[in-house]
Amino acid sequence: MPASWTLGPWTSSWSPAEHAAAVQAVREAIGRGDVYQTNVVGHLIAPYTGDPWPALRRVAALPGARYGGVLGGDGWALATATPETLVEVRDGRVITRPIKGTRPATASGRRELLASRKERAEHVMIVDLERNDLARLPGVGPVRVDELFAVRRWVDLWQAESVVSAPITGRLGLADLLRAVCPGGSVTGAPKLAALAEIARLEPVGRGVSMGALGWIGTGHLDLGLSIRTVAVDGQRVHAWAGGGITWDSDPDAEVAEAAAKAAPIRAALQSG
Repeated sequence: MPASWTLGPWTSSWSPAEHAAAVQAVREAIGRGDVYQTNVVGHLIAPYTGDPWPALRRVAALPGARYGGVLGGDGWALATATPETLVEVRDGRVITRPIKGTRPATASGRRELLASRKERAEHVMIVDLERNDLARLPGVGPVRVDELFAVRRWVDLWQAESVVSAPITGRLGLADLLRAVCPGGSVTGAPKLAALAEIARLEPVGRGVSMGALGWIGTGHLDLGLSIRTVAVDGQRVHAWAGGGITWDSDPDAEVAEAAAKAAPIRAALQSG
């Protein structure tokens, strides 16, 4: 493989107008009572030549990544800079840290995020969903919200994060845990199964390695990040994904812009160097 790295033009799985139409379709589903919220995600693809590993390492090093790393095999590799914890088991507790709500990382952006009724309502719906996911687990005690709507920074964006946890009081198996929390509520919606049906109907391309889980498992300790802010390469192409949660108050054009803002640091990291 040539050592130099060249990234070609990006192609999106949908146009801005098609993305906006999907947002409107979710709003109509909410109006019918089918869902309360649904996360819709688009797929970006670009050809490349050369060695992708330096570019992938730049992605993994983006500031604000709680889980930053690169993983590869024969003919494939992926990089993540995800800030979101899907599930962690530590010190006798099971923990999830859903992220929902985004603004530019400026002083005015922070004020706007904290004051947004739409973003807070969307966020609280996902926190409730995650509380229910943990409450269904065998071997755990009462679920609590340790932190609600805390503003954290990822690259040049503010994001709202909560911390939901429960004590482990009995036998908790890995399979039961993964069945309860996968796929993550912040990338699906509420109710989760109905949101998944909307996602399957509206998204033009599958999510691949994105919106899944990556991390590590040890004796008595598990730490899995939700694979948002993640890219993958095959032998010839780079794949990236971006989207957002849709509620009744969502503005289609604003949602298209938010997805582009989330993808921009990833694209810049891949392009530079």
